[in-house]
Amino acid sequence: MQLVPALLPSLIQAIDNVIETNAKEVTALDQAIGDGDHVTNLQRGIKALTAQSDELVPLDWATAWQKIGMTMMTAVGGASGSLYGTLFVAMSKAARDRPVVSEVERPLDLQAFAEIFSSGVDAVKRRGKADAGEKTMLDVLIPVAASLRQSAADSVALPVALENVAQTAIAGMESTRDMLATKGRASFLEERSRGHIDAGAKTSQLMICALVDVLAKQLT
Repeated sequence: MQLVPALLPSLIQAIDNVIETNAKEVTALDQAIGDGDHVTNLQRGIKALTAQSDELVPLDWATAWQKIGMTMMTAVGGASGSLYGTLFVAMSKAARDRPVVSEVERPLDLQAFAEIFSSGVDAVKRRGKADAGEKTMLDVLIPVAASLRQSAADSVALPVALENVAQTAIAGMESTRDMLATKGRASFLEERSRGHIDAGAKTSQLMICALVDVLAKQLT
């Protein structure tokens, strides 16, 4: 599969669709233990990306991710904007050292992408001063990064790697249900934060699975 920025409009539209479809469910999750504005803030960033998606097409991946990161920081605001912005800006920096593909005609370099994504996730950990097990989006992002690295190490076929990512994202999201929140407003609830899926983990899972669906269709 050729992974080129020309796919970005389709990827952004898929994210827009899945968040819109699940907006009520995620808002209910956020209202249970958070501020209740996570979806609204996230959708503001997605709409900004949709408006500029055609501008991303002619860019290389490093430049496109930089633009996406800065847009998320500006349009979303709050913790989510900072964290998602950090993810993409860090991926951009890593991609300048190791491109996802060497030439447009070449297929996805899974090992390179795994390392680039992992660099982004590590930056999110530093920015949020958080790690896995604290009931945040990192409970999805960290396992997904590990899944990508493992798939690359095992030289598995791309369809299998994508399926692994989707299943890992779902498992990571579900794992937050019984966790004790230690970050954000949810942390003030202490034990009462258990029994609820984290809204940020849920939207991360939804977006990752939506991206996997689009990419998987490119393989058929």
